[in-house]
Amino acid sequence: MARVPCDLRFLLIPAAFMFIYIQVRIFQTQSQYADRLGSALESENHCTSQLRSLIDQVSIKQSRILALEDLKNRQDQQLVQLKDLIHTFESKGIAKLTEGGQVPLAAVVIMACSRADYLQRTVNSVLKYQTPIASKYPLFISQDGSNQAVKSKALSYNQLTYIQHLDFEPVVTERPGELIAYYKIARHYKWALDQLFYKHKFSRVIILEDDMEIAPDFFDYFEAAANLMDRDETIMAASSWNDNGQKQFVHDPYALYRSDFFPGLGWMLKRSTWDELSPKWPKAYWDDWLRLKENHKGRQFVRPEVCRTYNFGEHGSSLGQFFSQYLEPIKLNDVKVEWNAMDLGYLTEGNYTKYFSGLVRQARPIQGPDLVLKAQNIKGDVRIRYKDQAEFERIAGEFGIFEEWKDGVPRTAYKGIVVFRIQTTRRVFLVGPDSVIQLGIRKS
Repeated sequence: MARVPCDLRFLLIPAAFMFIYIQVRIFQTQSQYADRLGSALESENHCTSQLRSLIDQVSIKQSRILALEDLKNRQDQQLVQLKDLIHTFESKGIAKLTEGGQVPLAAVVIMACSRADYLQRTVNSVLKYQTPIASKYPLFISQDGSNQAVKSKALSYNQLTYIQHLDFEPVVTERPGELIAYYKIARHYKWALDQLFYKHKFSRVIILEDDMEIAPDFFDYFEAAANLMDRDETIMAASSWNDNGQKQFVHDPYALYRSDFFPGLGWMLKRSTWDELSPKWPKAYWDDWLRLKENHKGRQFVRPEVCRTYNFGEHGSSLGQFFSQYLEPIKLNDVKVEWNAMDLGYLTEGNYTKYFSGLVRQARPIQGPDLVLKAQNIKGDVRIRYKDQAEFERIAGEFGIFEEWKDGVPRTAYKGIVVFRIQTTRRVFLVGPDSVIQLGIRKS
């Protein structure tokens, strides 16, 4: 019995070691938890600091947004005041240009952008003939953009009204590689014509570009054309331009034609026509768009044989395309034709087909090789049949006239027939495969 206490002492030794081990482990675990807790607290403090920084940044940006909104509101108020001021100036300018109580026959607008030197040449040419009849033809310059040289030049003239198109909407082209300029031009045209027809209430507008000179009878021609358009709704517009108006292809300053191809480059249209076109105006290439059959709907355009405008713009959005071959040699009319004394009834729809078919019928048909030589050696007018676009382009290339087609119509054509002079008074008629049927001419 005396050994029992000794055995218990031996059992207490392992228990003491176990207790010490457990205490050490508990201490180690507590130390690890303390370290983790410290790290967590440090992370929390860091996050709190970042959150406070973000809150401060948001507060600063909110203050900036409020300041910008306030600035925008002030600028909007200033813009309203500026528009009111511009409207006042425009009203005074128009009142001055139309003083005397005469109702204008047509507004004349020069479309400008960034060529101040070209604009000056154009304005001086227009004023030379417009000044004596300014009340009949109020003159406007419509500038696209904010080129200061153009604006200063436009405002230097007190005989006209200046309007400005500012468009900050980004241009998105429909096809890669397209020039943005053609989209901006289309926007500018729509805006300017809306202004003149709907804001200023003109019944007709003559559109010029900032690289054109006009002929002495330019305004008399358009006055006669206006009367003709009022009589005949199948005339969609009147133009002062002939694409094949180069010196070697024209002769008669009195000759006018109807065409299924929109010429452009100095043209006039009525408000009723713009009412139709404005809502569906294209994003770009407005002139080619007007040449589509779905838009002119069988209506035609009046054009002269000898141009009443001359385009001197070698540098522009078309990058000088065709200038030396087709534009530079254009003949600008220098004869003062008394258009109001002339009977233009032959140009109305019912009369013109008969008149034009008579000219074609009297022309002598030629065919085969050496067409240019044959045409030069025959006295009187000649006509040449072509079977398709490819053959037309070949024949047109031989003579040197425009080969281009749009929507199945050659430039200047009437019912598929292109007419031009050949170095003399004689005409050449290039006659399409269906033209004789449309004109009621027997095949020969």
